[in-house]
Amino acid sequence: MSKVQRRSSISDELAWKIVHTAHEAALGSDKRFAISVVDESGNLKAFLRQDGAKLNAVQVSQDKAYTAASSAMPTEKWSEILKSDEVLAAGAPTGVARLVSMGGGLPVVVDGEVVGAVGVSGAHWTDDVKIAEAGLTAVS
Repeated sequence: MSKVQRRSSISDELAWKIVHTAHEAALGSDKRFAISVVDESGNLKAFLRQDGAKLNAVQVSQDKAYTAASSAMPTEKWSEILKSDEVLAAGAPTGVARLVSMGGGLPVVVDGEVVGAVGVSGAHWTDDVKIAEAGLTAVS
């Protein structure tokens, strides 16, 4: 029996590459975003608040990344789960710290393992998803 569990984590190089790629994608729109990348434990690894991004986007982007990393699934899946589970819908939004159920948070998967997550906030959640997806193209 092993007394230690080892987990893979995103490198600072990849975290910044995701932020940079998402930033470049966002420059192609008229909206500005906060872009966060967290490690496998949900701790902030890289962050950019674009000039003009709203202040509240900072925390929301970090919480989206945290939610995606901690649940190992896109944040928008939470809205589906909460719609289909009455008990969870009643308790999770206030009982699970930092839970965000709108899109814009995506796990970062390398070699089949979640090593972190990206979270984007600044516009409608569908726009946030597009920028987060663009950021993930840096993984390949």
